[in-house]
Parts: sequence; structure tokens; C-alpha cells
Amino acid sequence: MRIFYSVGEPSGDVHGANLIRALGQRRGGIESVGFGGDRMAEAGCRHLFNLCNHAVMGFTQVISSLPRLLSLVSQADRYFRHQRPDAVVLIDYPGFNWWIARRAHFHRIPVFYFVPPQLWAWAGWRVSKVRRHVDHVLCSLPFEETWFRERGVAAEYVGHPFFDELPRQRLDSTFMEAQSRRGGTIIGLLPGSRTHEVELNFLSQLRAAQIIHRKHPQTRFLVACYKEQHLTLVEAMRQQFAGLPIEVQVQKTPEIIELSKACISVSGSVSLELLYRAKPTAIVFRLPKLAAGILYPLVKVKFITLVNLLADRMIYPEFVTLGCPAEGVAGALLNWLDDESAYAGVCRELLALRERVAMPGACARAAGRILEVVERRQLRAG
Repeated sequence: MRIFYSVGEPSGDVHGANLIRALGQRRGGIESVGFGGDRMAEAGCRHLFNLCNHAVMGFTQVISSLPRLLSLVSQADRYFRHQRPDAVVLIDYPGFNWWIARRAHFHRIPVFYFVPPQLWAWAGWRVSKVRRHVDHVLCSLPFEETWFRERGVAAEYVGHPFFDELPRQRLDSTFMEAQSRRGGTIIGLLPGSRTHEVELNFLSQLRAAQIIHRKHPQTRFLVACYKEQHLTLVEAMRQQFAGLPIEVQVQKTPEIIELSKACISVSGSVSLELLYRAKPTAIVFRLPKLAAGILYPLVKVKFITLVNLLADRMIYPEFVTLGCPAEGVAGALLNWLDDESAYAGVCRELLALRERVAMPGACARAAGRILEVVERRQLRAG
């Protein structure tokens, strides 16, 4: 059996790797091939191209990368024509993956969308593409199954694969112990995994940290950089805040979340990790003016943060703005620092929500469904 993957972002790389392992545990001799990242390669995927190391976001990046992306679509099309994989698995990364789905469907290869794009939030009209070119949507959020089914798409809820990965995390005990010995109240700053997120949001996080530190001098701040390339950018910004006790770490996000009293984070899948560790957090989401003019009329949901969407209420304060939301963000954290009962109440809400939605086993359920469909097709064909 041969399965082709198309994955273009770091979080999808993690989910793809776990899905490859889950499939391997259920059946031997599965060949994994396609576009992904380093984690998928470690799990045994043979890459035609490491797409996760060249992920593009934003209009300018997409335009400049268009020749390469079109070349990759052509490469996938040739592979589908000559190698005929038994299934194509897409993970998030809409835009590019619509083209992969289109070519796979043309060659009559079943297409599975694992962790589908959040069309219900901002691009409902695109569901027609899913209906035409995707055979099975494996939903990561409980309300997605109904949303897709009502629009004529074969969908089922398998759970969010982030909750497969989180219990396997092993925290760096040496780092944790060293930080704990230093004392102080730690506030985590999570500027995001994408460069444009860091550029848009980190200064606001620093300004909020400065306000917090003035009122609570015992606080200190740990910055969770997703990758080494962000260090230079982050260090340049922090130079504007002399005297602020701040330390930058790379690849220490779980440890920083666990150590922190509370966090300031961008919106994204990291909010599920914050939920898993029941960490009160303020969410910063700044938009460039051009993007805001385009996106605001399209947004169809009450909240932008997955935790709030799952709870159907605002547990994590959200600051979606064109300007700098530092005052509001700092106010949210100061409330938790000043009012222990308010802080404890948020923690209780997060623990209750985690108990309800943090269901492990998404990759195993997705693997089971993929194998069921593929094996049924093989029986009919043979």
C-alpha cells in the first residue's frame, strides 16, 4: 500500500508523522511518500520535496513562490499518473492542497483531508472545492462534522491530533529546575511559529510585558521562539526594552508554558497546548491594514481562538486589532496576578474543557478510517 501526503506547515508535519506511525502500527508494508517536513521524514516518509521548510504565507510570499508551487503540483500529478498511490492525505495548508486534491481526484485516487482548513470561520464558499475533490474529511473539531455534512461533504469527527502529540512530550527537567531556582513569577511570551506572526505581534507582547513588570516587579518573561531563524528578529525587538527581565529560548515552548503563571500568545494551534496545560492566556492577533480590509468582512465566527470556539465562550481574552493592544493584554494578566480567585476560576474552566475535548487517539482513528476505505477499494478491484 502506498499513501501520498501533502503537508506544508510545521504543525501538520507533527500530525503527519504521528499518522504515519499509527498506520504502520495497524498494517505493515505501507509506503509513505510526498510533501512534508523533517518529522514526517523521521517517521519514514520519502519526500519528493520538503514543503514544510519552504512554507509560504501571505500574498507577497505566495506570488513570489508561485513558480515553485506550480512545479510541485505538476510533480504530484506525474506521480499520481505513473505511481498510482492508494490514497492521498492532505493536512491543512489550503490553497496549495486544493490543487493537489484536484489532481488526485482527476486520477480517481481517494482523497482524505485530515485537519481540514477552518472554512466555517472565514471561507464557507470554498466548501464546494471540498465537495468536488475530497472524498473524506476527517474532522479535528467536534462541530465540524455537522457543518461539512450539512453542505454535502462526507465527514466524520476523529479528534484533534494535537492531543495525540501532547501526552508524549518530555519536558527538559534540567531547564525546568534551573528556571524554578531563579524564582520570580514567570510570564510566557509566545510570538508564533511564522515569521510574519512574530513581526506583527511580538512588539505588542513586549509592551504588555513592560506594563506588567512596572506593576509587578517580581515578574520575569520567557520568550518561546519556534525556530532559530527567529532569534535575530526577536533579539532586535527586545533591545528597545532595556531593563525588562526577559530571556529568549528556542524549542522550549512546552517547558515555558508549564513554568508560566500565565501567557501572552498569538492565535493558533498552540492554544490547544495552552489548554492542555490549563494555562490562563491572553491572545494577541494583529492584522496588517490591507489584510484586515479583506478578512474582516469574511469572518463568520464569534471567536478566533480554538479554545474559545470549543468552549463556545471567551475563556481566553482575545485582542484582535489593527493597533497595539498592549494595555488590554496587560490588563487581562494583571487581573489574574492581582485576583487569585479570578485566576483559579479560569484554571478550573480550562481543566473542565480539557476533560471534555482533549481526546487522544485522533491519529489512530484517522488511520483506521483510511485503511478501511483503501482496503474496501482494493477488494472491489481485485
